[in-house]
Amino acid sequence: QVQLAESGGGLVQPGGSLRLSCAASGFTLDDNAIAWFRQAPGKEREGVSCISGDGDVYYADSVKGRFTTSSDDAKKTVYLQMNSLKLEDTAVYFCATGPTYCAGTYFGLFEHGSWGQGTQVTVSS
Repeated sequence: QVQLAESGGGLVQPGGSLRLSCAASGFTLDDNAIAWFRQAPGKEREGVSCISGDGDVYYADSVKGRFTTSSDDAKKTVYLQMNSLKLEDTAVYFCATGPTYCAGTYFGLFEHGSWGQGTQVTVSS
């Protein structure tokens, strides 16, 4: 059974950093792409990044240069390192899987995949 579990969210000041984790079970990271999404109150869900099983990574323009996605195949965990956080990064962050490969910054392929429960990130002074 495919399962994803996010962790690492919390409260951080603007300019600070957080690292989110997405623990995967029921499949191997080599065979599936993992995407990070976020949804802020009153806003549509937004794709943040995608990492393919072969290691290619794609980022939304809104986070490029600030966020880094990586994977640890041995731990079956994908990470989202978030630096230089801004107020507008406040959201619930989700990880999802479904397709084998990323489609660049098109995140629609994950719509009908498997999702975690989300973790809250709040950027506030």
